[in-house]
Amino acid sequence: MKTRRVSSIFVVWAVTLMLAPLPVPLLIAEEPTLKIDAERAGFHPERLSAIRQRMQQFVEQGEAAGVVTLVAKDGVIAAWDAVGYRDWEAKQPMQRDTLFAIASMTKPITATAFMILVDEGKVSLDDPIVKYLPAFKETRLADGSAPRRDITIRDCLTHTSGIVGDQRNTGTLAETVERLARRPLAFHPGERWAYSPGLTVVGRIIEVVSGEPYERFLERRLFEPLGMNETTFRPAGEQLQRVARLYKPGPKPGTLAAATHWINELSDDRSPNPSAGLFSTAGDLFRFYQMVLDGGQFAGKQILSAEAVRQMVSLQTGDLATGFTPGNGWGLGWCVVREPQGVTAMLRPGTFGHGGAFGTQGWVEPERRLVFVLLVQRTEFGNSDASALRAEFQRLAVEALRP
Repeated sequence: MKTRRVSSIFVVWAVTLMLAPLPVPLLIAEEPTLKIDAERAGFHPERLSAIRQRMQQFVEQGEAAGVVTLVAKDGVIAAWDAVGYRDWEAKQPMQRDTLFAIASMTKPITATAFMILVDEGKVSLDDPIVKYLPAFKETRLADGSAPRRDITIRDCLTHTSGIVGDQRNTGTLAETVERLARRPLAFHPGERWAYSPGLTVVGRIIEVVSGEPYERFLERRLFEPLGMNETTFRPAGEQLQRVARLYKPGPKPGTLAAATHWINELSDDRSPNPSAGLFSTAGDLFRFYQMVLDGGQFAGKQILSAEAVRQMVSLQTGDLATGFTPGNGWGLGWCVVREPQGVTAMLRPGTFGHGGAFGTQGWVEPERRLVFVLLVQRTEFGNSDASALRAEFQRLAVEALRP
């Protein structure tokens, strides 16, 4: 098997990370509220107002129909703003509780749910996926050769499995995974990084191991304990009136045109997609990210062990080139910033998070205990992980911190 070369710089960085203390849980007896208090969070309120102003400029320039931003520190929300429109044509204003299709931001949530089963000793990260999904017994590379080793669950969580396919479901989750098993692998497991539907495979393993539907496991073990009451694969009833519409660049500069979701948020028969299917709000995502930042704790409840969190957000991919912006590595379902630069220049090493196909971004910086949530619905604007919206939001938030 091909070996990976690990640079001396990486070794120093990895040892530093392993020796670093875990995130210190907030000792919270009551459930954290969604109240905004910039002063208590350690920010200059007047500087934070620049975030809203800058996002409004993006709307006026036709870069987005509307934007929701949330920044928090030490479990306290410092700013939570909504600008522009949920529906541009109808001029329905964006609200803080607007629902967004978060696309691939679903992946870290799937990974977190899986780690609950690891905590319970029901499954191991290095188990071969064929142990739970026999269809992968016949999986081959394009030349017909067998992979040099079994695909493991860790491979699926780190995008090093070689599994290829798009990020949507076709039929049920079980049927989707059966089709993925019949596709040739792009490379031998563990030898490269390539973004894949590996988290879809992990979602199916959650069903097999837990004995219940994937979406029900998430509801019962994550969404209900965290109070993520707006997070769902199928917005229904009143929620449908709060789903943000998707837009693409219009025919003239500075204009927008309505676009069609490949997720099709109004379909009742769409199967839950572990790679890209969730809808959520800024408030719900804050709860989720804060739980991870606090070492798996939330409102006095241990949702996940601190060790499981450490594994998720620690570098798992050595010196492989990963991600959609430079300087990143990959954890278990999470992107990890190794060397801040470009769009991550204002962040600290060890920051972890994920973006989504429609421009959404969620990032957590453990060193300063920061949470950043950026929600927007746009497509065909280029690489959303490297977007000016993300860079400006993070820059202005960091610049508003008190020394």
